[in-house]
Parts: sequence; structure tokens; C-alpha cells
Amino acid sequence: MWHVAVYEAINTLITLFALVLGVIAFIHCATQRSDAFSAINTIQKPAWLAVLGVATVMALLTQGWLLFNLIAIGAAAFYLLDVRPGLRDIANGHGSW
Repeated sequence: MWHVAVYEAINTLITLFALVLGVIAFIHCATQRSDAFSAINTIQKPAWLAVLGVATVMALLTQGWLLFNLIAIGAAAFYLLDVRPGLRDIANGHGSW
């Protein structure tokens, strides 16, 4: 049945996307200074590492469950789109303007 193969292919692509995004966010978070997180008023570095690490591992272990993949994508996307620009502004010494 071709629709099962299509479903499995889409699910595999979503899982792969969640894993890649999670690993990128985790590595970026691990390479940042700890004091920069408090400077941008977000949760601390160990908490971000825990959130990103658990979400990525859950996406890896529960490959067939779309919900955990979407949670992992959401956590990594929030970090990369909200926290990362703030950390970049702190590191560069100037704002986004």
C-alpha cells in the first residue's frame, strides 16, 4: 500500500528534521557563555541544555510518534529564533538596530 510508505517517508523526514534542528540548537547552546543567558532574561544555560537535550533524545527514541517530534522542533525553533538572536546581540556588543 503506497500511502503507508508515503506516511512513513514523511514521518522519517520530520524525525530527521527534529534531530538535526535539536542537535544544532544544543551545540549552539553548549558553546555560549553562562552569564549571557541571565543578561537576556531567559532561563539559565543548564535548563536550556536539559530542555534541548531531552527533546532531541525523545525525538530519537520515539521516531514514530509525531507529537514528540513536534515538541522537539518547537523547543529547538524557540531557542534558535528567540534566544539565539539575544545571545548574538550580547556577544557582538550591539543591538539588532
